[in-house]
Amino acid sequence: MRYILIATCLATILLAGQHAIAAEQAQKAEATKSKAEVLEQNAAAGGSKALPSPSEIITKSEAQAVDPVGTEPLDEAITCLSRTIYWETKGEEAASMEAIANVVMNRLGKKGFPNTICEVVRQGREQGACQFSWWCDGRSDDAEDDKSYGIAKEIARKALNRQLTDRTGGALYFHHREVTASWSAEYIKTVEIGKLIFYKPHGGTAK
Repeated sequence: MRYILIATCLATILLAGQHAIAAEQAQKAEATKSKAEVLEQNAAAGGSKALPSPSEIITKSEAQAVDPVGTEPLDEAITCLSRTIYWETKGEEAASMEAIANVVMNRLGKKGFPNTICEVVRQGREQGACQFSWWCDGRSDDAEDDKSYGIAKEIARKALNRQLTDRTGGALYFHHREVTASWSAEYIKTVEIGKLIFYKPHGGTAK
């Protein structure tokens, strides 16, 4: 009887600890989403020169708490950016992942593009031609590789914190090497990274 009582007490303590951890993670995730919203607003208003204040900077643990396994709804900045980085660069190195983050952030608030990351990612669906193919390919948007998605979230965090160097030279567009893009002749090719080719408009204005 004594052992049963001890086991019950231990189980209760462990359960309470798990609930406390879950509550802390949920609280951290909500706080991070609020920070991310402010950061994307600043980025849209101020471009790449807009730097966050120390209190606005998202930490690594905060970013990882938002969407641990890549199954959360796509309705806020970190999740939308992380999932875009993840799916557009499946199997690519970190440099390619950073470059996709650069493109999304470069578009944010520019003429011809929306003012939030999720709207940038979803742009074009209403016309049946998504800017980012993963968004309307009809497949599940849930991440399949925890390690790769963890890297994507870390890159998304740095992008929102304005801590990423722009590897693309100001690119607003890209396509995979295997794809023949008829529109590419209208733009300036800035760089090739991995299997991706990046472009910016003449004069810096989106078309």
